[in-house]
Amino acid sequence: MKALALFSGGLDSMIAIKLITNQSIHVKAININIGFGGTKDMSEVFKQRAGAAGADFEVIDAREEYLQKVLFNPKYGYGKRFNPCIDCHAFMMIKAKELLEKEGADFIITGEVLGQRPMSQNQKALKNVLELSGDDALVLRPMSAKLLAPTTPEINGWVDREKLLDIQGRDRKRQIALAKEFDFKEYASPGGGCLLTDIYFSAKLRDFIKYQPLRAEDIALLKIGRHFRFEHGAKMVLGRNENENNVLEKLANSTFLNIFLKDDIPAPYGKISKNATQEEKILAAKCALSYTKIDKTKPHQVQIGDEIFEVCALEDREILKQYAVGI
Repeated sequence: MKALALFSGGLDSMIAIKLITNQSIHVKAININIGFGGTKDMSEVFKQRAGAAGADFEVIDAREEYLQKVLFNPKYGYGKRFNPCIDCHAFMMIKAKELLEKEGADFIITGEVLGQRPMSQNQKALKNVLELSGDDALVLRPMSAKLLAPTTPEINGWVDREKLLDIQGRDRKRQIALAKEFDFKEYASPGGGCLLTDIYFSAKLRDFIKYQPLRAEDIALLKIGRHFRFEHGAKMVLGRNENENNVLEKLANSTFLNIFLKDDIPAPYGKISKNATQEEKILAAKCALSYTKIDKTKPHQVQIGDEIFEVCALEDREILKQYAVGI
């Protein structure tokens, strides 16, 4: 007997897996990557957490499909920001079901807790997820199973329902106690890991799609740096520190040009839209210089794409506030 676990990397997911592996059922944890899970690559950390619960682990890249099918036309709409939670959960269920035969698995488990998230984990929301995903009772939620209708794995005796739980609500005491019982050394603190629920990221995303279609390769760019939108529509992103500079330098994006200082001076690395006007490129060069400690009256060379601009920094960086996005 084998189960696939939709794995968020959180404590609830770890406990849900442990409850099933403790019944001598092989579990493979799959993390459906839709692109909005945070700014850091957590795959190795997630692999360790899944392993601590007794499961194998794999990341499934579903970014392009998610953009095409879910993000911009959710049947059940959005939450407070740009988060189509019900449609998103259904999409992940569908992806997991598509993998059942390939993985030789019999059913699916999740770490969802009834009532933990008022908008997406109440009885109605869970029902809507099942309807959207076309589920046939193969989805088991071990954390709250005793509060829900029996599923096929329970009815057929694949899983002992009595060894499952009846947790509901937002209190975490039982989960913390179980983490200690299961000897989980490391696990995530509770909190929203989805950037689509973040007010600042949502602002950047809404701004972006006003000017061009969003592709999977654009998501990484939205996650880092200072963001600006100039008068004629060009978008600029500047790194805020050495780490972001390194990421931006390595980040390939076919609709953006690179911005960097030719002189050996600590300065932000950046990107600007390929269709930027010459006026916008000059402004971008001045902006990049404005985030250095150089003499503002002395010109320096800034390269944008294949062009070199010799400019001075802006006299007052406060000018940039009128162009700022998601701040």
